Amino acid sequence: MGAGPGGASCAYWLAKAGREVVFVEKKAFPREKTCGDGLTPRSVRQLEDMGLGGELSAHHRYFGLRSHGFGRALELAWPDTPDLPRYGYVVTRKDLDALVAAQATKQGAVLWEHTEAVEPLVEDGRVRGARLRATGEGGQEGEVEARYVVVADGANSRFGWALGNQRQRSYPQGMALRGYWTSPMHDAPWIDSWLDVRDKTGYSVPGYGWVFPLGDGRVNVGVGLLSTSSMWKGANTSRLMDAFCETLPEEWGIKPETCLGPPTGGRLPMGLSVVPRSGRGHLVVGDAAGTINPFNGEGIAYAYETGRLAAYVLDEALSSGNPGALALYEDGLEARYGPYYRVARAFVRAISRPEIMRVCVATGMHNRTLMEWVLRIMSNMLRPDEIGPAEAIYKALSALAWAKGA
Repeated sequence: MGAGPGGASCAYWLAKAGREVVFVEKKAFPREKTCGDGLTPRSVRQLEDMGLGGELSAHHRYFGLRSHGFGRALELAWPDTPDLPRYGYVVTRKDLDALVAAQATKQGAVLWEHTEAVEPLVEDGRVRGARLRATGEGGQEGEVEARYVVVADGANSRFGWALGNQRQRSYPQGMALRGYWTSPMHDAPWIDSWLDVRDKTGYSVPGYGWVFPLGDGRVNVGVGLLSTSSMWKGANTSRLMDAFCETLPEEWGIKPETCLGPPTGGRLPMGLSVVPRSGRGHLVVGDAAGTINPFNGEGIAYAYETGRLAAYVLDEALSSGNPGALALYEDGLEARYGPYYRVARAFVRAISRPEIMRVCVATGMHNRTLMEWVLRIMSNMLRPDEIGPAEAIYKALSALAWAKGA
């Protein structure tokens, strides 16, 4: 239930496999969605696999990350990783989600817009469908039954909470705010990230700031804060955003008169923080499952990937007639993300200490090779077939995370 990245991806792959699929969208496409709008190579790979490479080429392509911190800037190209492109795109979610949903319908999936899945239908402990509510013209009302249900209603996942899903509060969570500005740097070949984010008092906080160029005269500007920060309780991200904008280089032209509207934001459940992610008759994907990468706040790629994994598992369950095949989903999540996210959670806890954050960022910004390794790790672009410096660092951190019980 849900037609964002996770739900639409799942719908596409299930429909492509010849399955009958209905997915719902509370609003109607195209619609706005708060996001940084940056697509990493992992996202691009999934979109190109869904046949959307041509549509993506109409949007702004970039080639890596320009990292800022302690008065320095390093331009870091995306690493050469098998099966992943060395470029990304910046595409607003208003455009992107409409593209993917339309691609799913082209495969045969049925999209019900202006329709919200408000409550699961449960019988003998098994999800057998959903109760729907029309939210606008043409919306569907009443009950819909299904062999299997995919929960894909985003970070606030009311449908998931109704099934008993909970976020593990010891896991990190992000809070982000973004807005759009006009800028002469709208077509820069890099996405820009600030690792040394400070509030108006000059205090360094464990989070990040970004400016992503859209290539159409606009840039997406945002800030993110981690729950491990001492500022988390009672945090005012609007003030942090104001402080960040005031510190941006003048050439970006980020000032009140170039702002295109008030920023919007939300919370980001990270690191596989939501459990359970499967049950009798249902699977949970994307932000509803807390799959956002704690290293960099990226959620789109993991929504596409988990939606695709869910489609594979459901197709297996339908082919075999064995509902027990849904257990393959948890196995797949652990194999793909378990060790990596344990390291990421340990990393987030470490940088919550300002002295560690300062040392890490200051050291990295003076060592290009080290930062290239860090980019490979933080973007989850490790090479599985090669033991290189980045992979060695990752394995050492993984061992440490296991030892600490992350």
